[in-house]
Amino acid sequence: MTELKTSENNTQDDMEDVRPTLLLVDDDRPFLQRLSRAMETRGFVVTMAETVREGSQFAKTTNPDFAVVDMRLEDGNGLDVVSVLQEHSSETRVVVLTGYGNIATAVTAVKLGAIDYLAKPADADDVYAALMQDPNDKAAPPENPMSADRVRWEHIQRVYELCDRNVSETARRLNMHRRTLQRILAKRAPR
Repeated sequence: MTELKTSENNTQDDMEDVRPTLLLVDDDRPFLQRLSRAMETRGFVVTMAETVREGSQFAKTTNPDFAVVDMRLEDGNGLDVVSVLQEHSSETRVVVLTGYGNIATAVTAVKLGAIDYLAKPADADDVYAALMQDPNDKAAPPENPMSADRVRWEHIQRVYELCDRNVSETARRLNMHRRTLQRILAKRAPR
C-alpha cells in the first residue's frame, strides 16, 4: 500500500525546500550539537559530520547552500572538506572555524573558497553573521592590531605552512636553529 501525500505534507515539503541547507563539520560533539540547534532556529536544515570522511561524502552527494567546517579534525584537515565542497558546488558559502588560527591557514582557506575564517570560540551569532555577510562589504579595520610579537609568530607560521609543516626546512629558510623553531611552534600565539 502506498502512502498518499496530503496537502499538509506537500506544504511542509515545500517549506523544507525553501529553507537553506547547512553542513556542519566539527569533531567537538557538544559544540556541534549546540551550533546545530542554534542554526536550526535560524531557519537552516542542518546536517552534521564529525570527520573529514563524513563531511566529504556529504559534500559529494549533495550541494549544501552553506557549510561551517572546523580546521582540525580527528581524521585530518578540514580544508580537505572545503576543497571537495568547492569542486562539487562552487556556490556553497563556506566558513572555516579553528582554535589554532594563523594568517597562513586563513589565506589557504580563502584561496580554497571559504568566505570567512573565524577563531574559536565563536558563537552562533558570529557564525550566522559570517554566513550571511554581503560579499561586497569590506571588513572593518581591527580595533586592536597585532603586536610585533604576533606578526613575527604569524610570519613563522606562514613559512612553516609553505614548507609543508617541515620543521628542518622552515628553520633553514628562516635562518633559525631547528630547536628554537620547535620551541616557538610549541607555544601558543602571542596576543
